[in-house]
Amino acid sequence: MTNDSLIDVLLLGGKGQIGSGLRTYLPRLNSHYKITTADRKGSRDKAKDPNAQKNFIDLDIYSDTKKLEEILEGKDMVVYLARKDTLSEMNEMTDKVFHSILKVCPETLVVASSSVHATGGAYFPFDKEPYRTIAKRNFEKLDNWPEPLSIFTEPCPTGDYGLEKAYVESWCQRFAAINKNAIAARWGGINEENGKKDEVAYFTVWCHQEDSARFVDSCYKTFIRGELRSGAHYYVISNNTYNVFDIESTKNEIGYDPQHDAEILYG
Repeated sequence: MTNDSLIDVLLLGGKGQIGSGLRTYLPRLNSHYKITTADRKGSRDKAKDPNAQKNFIDLDIYSDTKKLEEILEGKDMVVYLARKDTLSEMNEMTDKVFHSILKVCPETLVVASSSVHATGGAYFPFDKEPYRTIAKRNFEKLDNWPEPLSIFTEPCPTGDYGLEKAYVESWCQRFAAINKNAIAARWGGINEENGKKDEVAYFTVWCHQEDSARFVDSCYKTFIRGELRSGAHYYVISNNTYNVFDIESTKNEIGYDPQHDAEILYG
């Protein structure tokens, strides 16, 4: 890739809350991003910005492997965002996606959706200290802030959603084992409004869509430099004042540079 080359990106499930942010903010970070979005026919586009890239392909990833393979041709980066119920079908779809990438474009960079829920057992439910006090925002009652949950925290899911994300992480590690490039994004709380949600301790996991795009852009830049630690799972959280997740390692390893802080919403 030269400085003038287009970066051909495929978003699998790109009409949702994360994908709509990537389509909005990645081109602002680098105008060479050319984004194609594959999503189910009739899926609602959650992008709020009228300038978000809207090159859409109707695709049921689970059912149409042939078409999936066709649109994977020549892609520089694939971002896997799609979801499906039930857990068994979701994991089967994940198998299809990774097998198809290996078949069609094995040298591409894969950024695959995990979640903070993959390690939910380390902090959830918020009924143990110090997380209970943090969730209630009684920060003055804390003598010491807890050590951030490391990016090396192994999956410890508490439900099916976390289990599906742990499965995605296992595929990223399988790619690393055969010298292919895949990163698991432990997304935080990303929503289309980039605002508050009425969920316990949401401010600790909040991530602005722009910061999610900065993460993906950082992954790609690190990949191009040949410095990406394939198989890694990174927490993707904004630069929140009251953060319980390790984003310093994400900053140090790939140059992630989040710009937003949940306290502008909650403070």
